[in-house]
Amino acid sequence: MDAVQSFGFSGFLTQSDAVSKIAIGILLVMSLATWYLIITKSIQALGTRQRSIRFLHLFWNAPSLQAVAAHLQHHAASDPFSRLTDHAMKAVKHHARHGVDRLNEAGSAAEFLTRAMRRTIDEETARVEAGLTILASVGSTAPFVGLFGTVWGVYHALVNIGMTGQGTLDKVAGPVGEALIMTALGLAVAIPAVLAYNASTRSNRLLLSHLDAFAHDLFAFLTTGSHVNELNAAKTEAS
Repeated sequence: MDAVQSFGFSGFLTQSDAVSKIAIGILLVMSLATWYLIITKSIQALGTRQRSIRFLHLFWNAPSLQAVAAHLQHHAASDPFSRLTDHAMKAVKHHARHGVDRLNEAGSAAEFLTRAMRRTIDEETARVEAGLTILASVGSTAPFVGLFGTVWGVYHALVNIGMTGQGTLDKVAGPVGEALIMTALGLAVAIPAVLAYNASTRSNRLLLSHLDAFAHDLFAFLTTGSHVNELNAAKTEAS
């Protein structure tokens, strides 16, 4: 019974050398980074969704764009849709005030508005995708770090067995089984990272798709004063 109790993760830590401990430390850092990103991005996504719903409800029920602008003056933009609206309205006012005094304002008002909105969407894309590179890196490298620790542990276990000359099954199975713990740790770190990456990617894709659709409506409002559906209906009647 004592021999059995000496095996396990604690026994592996006791018998592991500096390389194995470094591999365990790397996996620990990866795990902490993964769960930090999972928690923070989940909270951020939930807050962004709620604020976006509130702003879109206010936007589509506002009597005019001036009412939306007045709301944004008193309430800071805190979601992608309000930030896009705020930057777009400021771009229209800026071009009307300064014209084409600089190369940055070159082109028509519609072209300048398009560039400003596209720049804002790119910034929002970078904002929501922050941290995904870390999740992808952890998901792809953690299993190999664990496998490296297993190979290193098996190598040292076999070397020790060869030096002692005790090659019976009970002497081999324990150290080799302990070395396999590193593979399990690598998978335990990688699986949450991969799942979180896939979930975040899907959530971001839906958000950016809705933001792009909203940008078309907002562009139609700011350039023609009509809703994009009204424009499509007018084109259909004309044809």
